[in-house]
Amino acid sequence: MRKLGTIDLEILQLAVNQNGTFNETHLENSKLKRHGVGKILDTLASLKDRKFISMNDNGSFTITELAKEILWSSKIPIWAKILRLLQIKSCDLQQIIETINSSEEKIFNELEQLRKNQLVLMSPQRQDEKLIKVYEILPEGIEVIDKTETQGFENINFGKNEPEGEIIGTIDEIINEIQKLSCSDNEKNNITKKLELLKNKLEI
Repeated sequence: MRKLGTIDLEILQLAVNQNGTFNETHLENSKLKRHGVGKILDTLASLKDRKFISMNDNGSFTITELAKEILWSSKIPIWAKILRLLQIKSCDLQQIIETINSSEEKIFNELEQLRKNQLVLMSPQRQDEKLIKVYEILPEGIEVIDKTETQGFENINFGKNEPEGEIIGTIDEIINEIQKLSCSDNEKNNITKKLELLKNKLEI
């Protein structure tokens, strides 16, 4: 992935929020001003050199298609956008939603899948006397997103592995076979409950 710093990200996100083009007024009215004029000018020059923004005749800036392909293209799966974003900085759920611009439900589901596959870590942190969930990328997550550079998104599979799926299928078969046994219904139910419990643990 083309590397971005946190200020790079903020400026490009400002462009996206302004329908692709922003000017000096937008910068002054944004949180970016906390970085100072010098840092902002240096970052704008760097983004321009890397062809992530272009300068217009009226002094405004427009985000390029090259930059959109990092985080804001519809061609990129949500899980990949999340990993790319977390490569730049750790984020809470709201920050991820604001950047990726997808529904909270979809993003949360993808985050849970990434977390269960040990690609991201969620840790509770206290901010302004509130406890919030902050997500950060793990080394395994970096490996996965790096693979997409050569293998593409469609060839990356980090979901439930085949052996686990086979075990769940076998449990279902055993549950069906139990119903054919000559033992009492109470015994059948007890065995079935234990197997269902095991199956649920595998599916979590």
